[in-house]
Amino acid sequence: MVDSQYYLPNDIGVSALDCREAFRLLSPREKMYSHYLSRAAWYGGLAVLLQTSPESANIFVLLQKIFRKQPAAELVPVAIAAGLTSEEYQAFLVYAAGLYANMGNYKSFGDTKFVPNLPKDKLKALVFASQAFTEQPSEMEALWDSCSSALFSLEDKQKQLGLGSKGITTYFSGNCGLEDAELAQKFLDSQNLSAYNTRLFKTEKGGKLSYEVRLASAVKSDCAIDGEGETRCGSFSFEDKEFTVKRGDYAQIMEKVSHYLEKAQAHAASENQKKMLEGYRRSFTFGSIDAHKEGSRFWIKDKGPIVESYIGFIESYRDPFGSRGEFEGFVAVVNKAMSERFAKLVSSAEVLLPELPWPRDFEKDTFLKPDFTSLDVLTFAGSGIPAGINIPNYDDIRQSEGFKNVSLGNVLAVAYATQKEKLTFLEEEDKDAYIKWKGPSFEVQVGLHELLGHGSGKLFVQDDQGKFNFDQNTLINPETGEKVTSWYRGNETWDSRFSTIASSYEECRAECVGLYLCLNKLALSIFGHEDQDAEDVVYINWLNMVRAGLLGLEFYTSESSSWRQAHMQARFVILRVLLEAGEGLVRLEEVAGADGRPDARITLDRTKIRTVGKTAIQRFLCKLQVLKATADVAGGRALYDGYSAVTDSGSHNFLRLRDTVLLRKEDRKMFVQANTRVQGEAVELVEYEGSVAGLICSFTERFQEDAEQLEADLLDTVTCDDQVCILRRSLIWSR
Repeated sequence: MVDSQYYLPNDIGVSALDCREAFRLLSPREKMYSHYLSRAAWYGGLAVLLQTSPESANIFVLLQKIFRKQPAAELVPVAIAAGLTSEEYQAFLVYAAGLYANMGNYKSFGDTKFVPNLPKDKLKALVFASQAFTEQPSEMEALWDSCSSALFSLEDKQKQLGLGSKGITTYFSGNCGLEDAELAQKFLDSQNLSAYNTRLFKTEKGGKLSYEVRLASAVKSDCAIDGEGETRCGSFSFEDKEFTVKRGDYAQIMEKVSHYLEKAQAHAASENQKKMLEGYRRSFTFGSIDAHKEGSRFWIKDKGPIVESYIGFIESYRDPFGSRGEFEGFVAVVNKAMSERFAKLVSSAEVLLPELPWPRDFEKDTFLKPDFTSLDVLTFAGSGIPAGINIPNYDDIRQSEGFKNVSLGNVLAVAYATQKEKLTFLEEEDKDAYIKWKGPSFEVQVGLHELLGHGSGKLFVQDDQGKFNFDQNTLINPETGEKVTSWYRGNETWDSRFSTIASSYEECRAECVGLYLCLNKLALSIFGHEDQDAEDVVYINWLNMVRAGLLGLEFYTSESSSWRQAHMQARFVILRVLLEAGEGLVRLEEVAGADGRPDARITLDRTKIRTVGKTAIQRFLCKLQVLKATADVAGGRALYDGYSAVTDSGSHNFLRLRDTVLLRKEDRKMFVQANTRVQGEAVELVEYEGSVAGLICSFTERFQEDAEQLEADLLDTVTCDDQVCILRRSLIWSR
């Protein structure tokens, strides 16, 4: 029997993202703009298949070929004839939907592999009985052979994403380890090259190690070409190793993205939007992060657009080293009524920021008021959909030029709805209040987390010319009482210095800001919460955080002592901090459930939140910011790794509690998104039912116009390292 954490249950939640009314209110020009941006995002999102695992793209193509010929309903009699039970066929559909929703065969939230919950021979029988196989038997058999072993494999290394022996990654060749990632980062810093749009491949030539850094770009030539100032490509010697910087990673995909961004430019609402898209287009054409930064600068200036979007190699959560960005692109429509609350929060930011528990010198010199809007998502292409976003992630832009915040309203509306009978680890007396206030409290937490969490805090920097952005002769570290002795130098960034812990550490800092500032009456009143309602919002926000910390144990791998999800690690750390505060603030105990199996209960004393709880978060949050601001990597790692430790010693046996959490876990919902298509001069919204069949159908219809060429291009792009060698172009497709 396969462990339940490695397959998706047949009754997994599936919800359609509703954007009908938001789309209807757009003008014809705005609809056309949204359509072409969505096409760019969806094509770019295919790169995530290639960023996830060696086999993901081949599995995707296999599924696309099957469902393009026969939709889910038409495959039912084929499945029955092939010997599948109804449960097994449903398991196949759930697996397919899961692969589409996660853009790969590893969960986007937790990085755990999932496999089909049916026998391999049954799935093979279905594939070989499909119409796609009947029409192209040799191609389909070759495709099945190329991915079927990896599709079902649960060898230890393949159970989760990771670097070296800890898991699977395609950001690095399989023979790379942490030392290679560290060396490559030093090389990239020496060349003033960002890692965001790169992958690293290691080879050995004549006993000498060589590294190839691949830049994502439509252009394959490494020479400077028309329209480009200079190329960053070439061969370099660095610390007695050879490095080669090459272009053309995901070339066919990047070409599609650039093509549709150019089409979107013709329908842009302003010069800012046109320049923004031009920056993105140049970035994906030439492989230039500098061009993407330039586009991002115009994006920040694009205040209050009706249609909001962002696209690129953005979040570094899934790079085991924490520096390379996963591709994502979103297109959304501003919800004006909901956005008014966030605009009030932005207006109050300069009042709320001084409330944070670090000295004024550790805060940015000027708070650059960002756009903060509530959006109804039309398209979100990538491995998963968040509740809120604070971007761009470029430190130099965020510190001195600004950023934007978005809350994804139609995602929040369905993602965090909770059924009482499925609520785990809470006392019965807390459940009704939890259900009532979880949505409103989470909206407050997201707002504070994104705007004043990610948007706060200064980084101390000495630039290439030796200029400091602080007075190194007088600045005192509040944790030591002595002068600051460390800072960021030259091209160093938060991600490059703190690497493997950077994402989770920063999420923890932002979550702590949300907890701390939700105690502020002004912050609560902005969201419409006063008096007892406000106190209930505070209580459920804090209760939700400590419960999430316990739930986070699902995302810890005991075999490798590693965390697989940045946010959930952050919430576990906060749970540890609040348990450590003592005085009965948080109680966590192991109990027997009504079914006789192991269970747990977590309680929070609401009378101690503003005293014991606030003091604990205040002290911890100040430490987090000071260590981050001063680039104190050793201190930051010691603090964060210490609270992240999951052991069976101490007052709580967290390893045993992890087993209990896995026993009672509930899988995250999957989302079905609409498509758009041009009919004459108009753009239509094509919606699908909220089911696994609807999700599958949305993907097969998404790439109809060039399906076969696209699938051939994907298979062409699939690469492997010398150790695995699964897919080195063993398939020959007729063009």
